[in-house]
Amino acid sequence: MKNNILLYIILITAFSLNVHSQKGRVAAADKQYERYAYIDAIKTYEKVAEKGYKSEDIFKKLGNSYYFNAELEKAAKWYGELFAMNVPNIDPEYYFRYAHTLRSLGENEKANEYLEMFNQKAGNDSRGQLFIKNVNYLDAIKANSGRYKIEDAGINSQYSDYGTAIYENELIFASARDTGNVEQRKHKWTNQHFTNLYSATLSDDMTPGKPKKFDSNVNSKFNESTPIFTKDGKTMYFTRNNYLDGKKGKDANKVTLIKIYRAKLENGKWGNITELPFNSDNYSVAHPALTPDGSELYFASDMSGTIGLSDLFKVKINSDGSYSTPANVGKSINTEGRETFPFISDENELYFASNGHPGLGGLDVFVVPINKDGSFGEVKNLGSDINSPMDDFAYLIDTKSRRGFFTSNRDGGMGYDDIYKFLEQKKITCQQVLYGEITDLATKKILPDTKVTLFDKSFNSVSTTTSDSEGKYSFDVECGITYYVRAQKTDYTTKEEKVTVGTEDGKTYLPIALESSKCVVTIGDDLGKCFNIKMIYFDLDKSYIRQEAALDLEKILDVLNQNPTMRLDIRSHTDSRQTFKYNENLSDRRAKSTINWLVKNGINSNRLTGKGYGETQLVNKCADNVDCTEEEHQMNRRSEFIIIAL
Repeated sequence: MKNNILLYIILITAFSLNVHSQKGRVAAADKQYERYAYIDAIKTYEKVAEKGYKSEDIFKKLGNSYYFNAELEKAAKWYGELFAMNVPNIDPEYYFRYAHTLRSLGENEKANEYLEMFNQKAGNDSRGQLFIKNVNYLDAIKANSGRYKIEDAGINSQYSDYGTAIYENELIFASARDTGNVEQRKHKWTNQHFTNLYSATLSDDMTPGKPKKFDSNVNSKFNESTPIFTKDGKTMYFTRNNYLDGKKGKDANKVTLIKIYRAKLENGKWGNITELPFNSDNYSVAHPALTPDGSELYFASDMSGTIGLSDLFKVKINSDGSYSTPANVGKSINTEGRETFPFISDENELYFASNGHPGLGGLDVFVVPINKDGSFGEVKNLGSDINSPMDDFAYLIDTKSRRGFFTSNRDGGMGYDDIYKFLEQKKITCQQVLYGEITDLATKKILPDTKVTLFDKSFNSVSTTTSDSEGKYSFDVECGITYYVRAQKTDYTTKEEKVTVGTEDGKTYLPIALESSKCVVTIGDDLGKCFNIKMIYFDLDKSYIRQEAALDLEKILDVLNQNPTMRLDIRSHTDSRQTFKYNENLSDRRAKSTINWLVKNGINSNRLTGKGYGETQLVNKCADNVDCTEEEHQMNRRSEFIIIAL
């Protein structure tokens, strides 16, 4: 493998909250009654749970209701109750959510335990670890290949030529071609001459002309490389060895590292060269890149806080020309390997070189979108056109012409590092629209003004919108990516859907139906349907209230306490097995047992009536001597709580 200039210029050292509620209907026989009772199921669940009743379903709903609204402390309480029940086969998502809420409380050790369980159960989900080694990464690289037309840039020498920037229709790059006389200095690590900056005029198709040396005030007897220019063309940032005003700096081991310098254009010449304040003699800072609006400067460094051999950092450039404290761009970009040579396009995409992300060998070039909130999307390898088994880096693209340059020391080049030009014939991200409409689950009516939020697979917020007057929403998304879509509306249960969009240009349809979180009931309606109460559990041939029945009756009790004028007729039904008379008597005892439980817990008996109907009101075909499944028989074993007064 060739020696390359990098040895000294690169750094060295929801789920739905299944609250079963539905929109009540106005009883046809009682149209004169226009009073309705609005039942907040979540509040009732919480009151029931606070009394000590334990239910996997309720704990999930309570935890989710607070989690989706960022009330993480309350969510942690109910998720904790859920896991304390030791319920088997809990969905892995709940391990992640509980760990997330525990982290917010500072319970990091316990959070780590649940993240580890999450990893085991979810198959190494990317949210649970620093970096996932994708066993199919070569397939992804193959899918991203074949998109470029690549040629030698025509400016290479037998020495190192690398790292490009565009400035006033000129290509600026670093080269070690200036060998000078026999006393010309060489770098001990590479036996290459030190690099200077060169420029070459670009034609309309971005073909460089004959190179010439860049400004003599910038070039020194040490290495200069990787320049970047502000939009107004008056400020330049570049990399140089630790050398300024004739003085060379060294670290504790007497090694001269590299720094970023700033130069100002004065009377057509570059001058007033100063080093940036976050440089140091004791670590390297290199390869500056500016955001499109010039408000932030990205760079590579091995300064304190680095995750791997070198990381990408960024600083804000303040209006007075000062800089913020450098911030590591984070673990979604940086690995235990080396990340370097950032470039940011005017499409808010960060390109960088890395040997830590899955690649073809050496340094590969990757791209990642920068979201509006500053977070990053999915990191993608650019494919085998740009990348090779050798070092590939210093990618630059003009997004209007889709032409650009990169550097590689791949086989077949002229020198140690060579600059290649390219035409991108197809973007790496095909265009998809994720769309749908928001409706009421029960009534099917459209729900305008619903807040809809798009999350990436790590639950970073990507975009937020509101459904229009027709209940419709849409997002521009990347092909083949998994997203989560969350819909939120007042008086409705928040719902979250997972979706993987198509892999080719087009649209992906995702309708979302929301459940009302409040029941609207009137005279003649079954109050039990608000809470999906189909039956009250009794032991075989018994009529005393079991614990499971008490849990449901607590919900009815709470509603009666909230609505002191409400009256109920409690109706108990059996299936057709056993004799007609036996079923009638058993169901009557069960209805009366239910009434007695409510009276014992504070409800005035004059608000309650009840009767057992035995097998007289079957809801299906399962009469005597008819073959039916257990599930079919169970549909007939039910309790009803019919509202007879409001």
